[in-house]
Amino acid sequence: MNFNSCAVKTFFQFAVLFLIAVNQTANANTVEKDRDYSVLSNAAWSVQFDDKNSSIRCRHGKSGMVVQGRLAFEVWQGNKHVSWPVAVPRDAFERRLALVDDGGNVQGYVVFYCEGDSLVVRPVHRPPHNYAGTLRFNGHVRPGRRDGQNNGNAFACRTRPPHGPVKVVQMAIGAADSALNDSIFEPRSDRLLRFEGESVCITTARPEEFPLRLTARIDRPSAAEMRIEPIENYYRDRFVPRYRPINKRRCPRAPSGWLSWCFYFDEATEEVNLAEARVAAKKLLPLGMEFWVIESWQDNSDKLPVADFHCMTLRSNPRQFPHGMKWLADELRKLGFKPGLWTVPFGTGDLQFYNKHKDWFLHNADGVPMRNWSGRFVFDPSQDEVLQLVEKNFRTMARQWGYEFFKIDGMSGRNHNYSAHFFERPEVRAAFKNPCKEPFKRYLETLRRGIGDKAVWSACQGHYSGNEVGLADGGRTGADLISPPGIRPHWERYREQAKITLNQLFVNNIVWYTDPDTLMVGTYAPMETARLATTVVGLPGQMMFSSDKLGELPDARMKLLQQTLPVCNVRPLDLFPIFDMAPVWDLKVKLPFAKWDVVAVFNWGKSAAETTVRFADLGLPAGEKRIVYDFWNEKLLGVFDEQFTQTIPLHGSGLYATHTDKGRPQFISTDRHLTQGAVSLRDLNWNEDTRTLSGRTHLIADYPVTLSFHVPAGYRLIEQQTSGGKLSLLSSNGQSNLLRVRLESERTGEVVWRLGFEK
Repeated sequence: MNFNSCAVKTFFQFAVLFLIAVNQTANANTVEKDRDYSVLSNAAWSVQFDDKNSSIRCRHGKSGMVVQGRLAFEVWQGNKHVSWPVAVPRDAFERRLALVDDGGNVQGYVVFYCEGDSLVVRPVHRPPHNYAGTLRFNGHVRPGRRDGQNNGNAFACRTRPPHGPVKVVQMAIGAADSALNDSIFEPRSDRLLRFEGESVCITTARPEEFPLRLTARIDRPSAAEMRIEPIENYYRDRFVPRYRPINKRRCPRAPSGWLSWCFYFDEATEEVNLAEARVAAKKLLPLGMEFWVIESWQDNSDKLPVADFHCMTLRSNPRQFPHGMKWLADELRKLGFKPGLWTVPFGTGDLQFYNKHKDWFLHNADGVPMRNWSGRFVFDPSQDEVLQLVEKNFRTMARQWGYEFFKIDGMSGRNHNYSAHFFERPEVRAAFKNPCKEPFKRYLETLRRGIGDKAVWSACQGHYSGNEVGLADGGRTGADLISPPGIRPHWERYREQAKITLNQLFVNNIVWYTDPDTLMVGTYAPMETARLATTVVGLPGQMMFSSDKLGELPDARMKLLQQTLPVCNVRPLDLFPIFDMAPVWDLKVKLPFAKWDVVAVFNWGKSAAETTVRFADLGLPAGEKRIVYDFWNEKLLGVFDEQFTQTIPLHGSGLYATHTDKGRPQFISTDRHLTQGAVSLRDLNWNEDTRTLSGRTHLIADYPVTLSFHVPAGYRLIEQQTSGGKLSLLSSNGQSNLLRVRLESERTGEVVWRLGFEK
């Protein structure tokens, strides 16, 4: 009896302990379930919710992109904001979370659903309520992985054009941010992640992580949802069917140089080229100019039209180039330049060559030779013998003569006179000797094989919508925009150069480098217009080729060319074509130690105009005071709260640096380059304890530069020091808050400087 009592007692004790353990396990599982609640799970998106901290983790299945962060909901009660928790649902309905008021009652929901590949998050009322409130997401985005590794070069950008005309165009050096951005783009995979909401704020922590804030209004139908839209093949499906990211190994930055065409046209000789190159070797080469391109060198190319030139025979004009093209390439290389060559490989005007190889050329049904801009006789791209000749000739020019840059003309244009259009025409295709599905592509692949993998190729003209992408390194944005034969530059030409730059800027430094035609700053244009042209070509980081008579340029005009060199690594932030004459171009510069905006304001009208620039329109943070400095006039405009206004001269532009006012002495500009510091400034540091501002600046030997600083009232300069160069104070032109110093050195390298202040 006692044994049985003990057994029963032990059994009940064990049972109680077992039930407690089961209950604890159940509670633990419930808590864990609450903490990791699956809101949505399908082929497109999976969404997990953690009830403990109201956080969500959204993962796109195909790309691996992850959006993760906390949800919060705010309502107005009386005259203050009250937060309601976002919690797991209290009913059996999935794909939504609960909005719980401060009394513990569910008053609404956060609904998750997919529309195609997009994830939509929407706050909704629980009827019959109609209160006002805002759903907020605060978290970060991690771009997807490819081959198990981070893509690493993603950046924030804008992909939805504003309603109405585009008034501000965005560009960036470094990981600069803008409140106007709505997307994250990864160039190597051509993948985009676009966000929508009442408000969108994307910033950059590092290439693999982007802090993100989104809001949606429960009481405003037009802003009642957050949307996350992954887009595969952004460029490929919309604009660039053969999209490949730019080849930075071959061409790490946009090419720069000089070519004779727009000033000398077809009259330049080897003496002219070398004389101009000697000037450039002293004044432009040390600052970053790279290439020297020879134009119209064929044996009969001293008289237009191009169709008559003896292209593809490799005979140089004995009057203009008596020493031959290899000799000239060697001489240019001795001066420090990489030699370049203009060519037209699609036809010839050489009757003797045609008669010898008639079968290589295209003919109409009646046997008459076909012709276009490239030649009186046009090659048949369907024949292997033709392409073998083309490849052999370019191999000779690149590897025997030593040319490293090829400006290949006659490629594309607007009509059948150019090869891309010509080879598409039915009557031309009918004339091919052999079946040929993609004749132009076949030709271009041959050109790349001929010039090799190392030479740089500018497609003149090039279509980013065609076969040139991935083969050429750059593309002309138009025809001879600035100075066609016999015409000196004038205002309509400069305006057209800007218009076409805007239209194709979104592919620059992503697909290839855009070539806006030459930068002409000679005295045939007013100084205001020359400055405008310098800004149009130089600020966006496009290809920069001068074509002025350098030996006759006044110093002020030569300095305009110098201020574009080297070409900076600028990428567009507006990833769409622009068809408006945008009056404001904003280059956002972000270095490891500083950030600022370079703002260009253009006058496209017919008289001087007063223009107001609002900082909010530049995507700059609200509530900041900003310093504005006039680059062209070397003038401090002042400190402004929300905007500044300037009068822009007829056919001119203004160029301004704007910095957040830090309330103490700070760097604001340098005259070395249009970017006002991105090229030469290597470090910057303020020590509050000692009230010293120090930095490192890269100088070119015997090329002095001016640094400008804003010094607020109450501060006074008491010392200046430099190492590796010479520092001297310059006049501030009566501006009490402006400090200007001149740096110079007898050798190229970095100069360390230090400015001490007292307060």
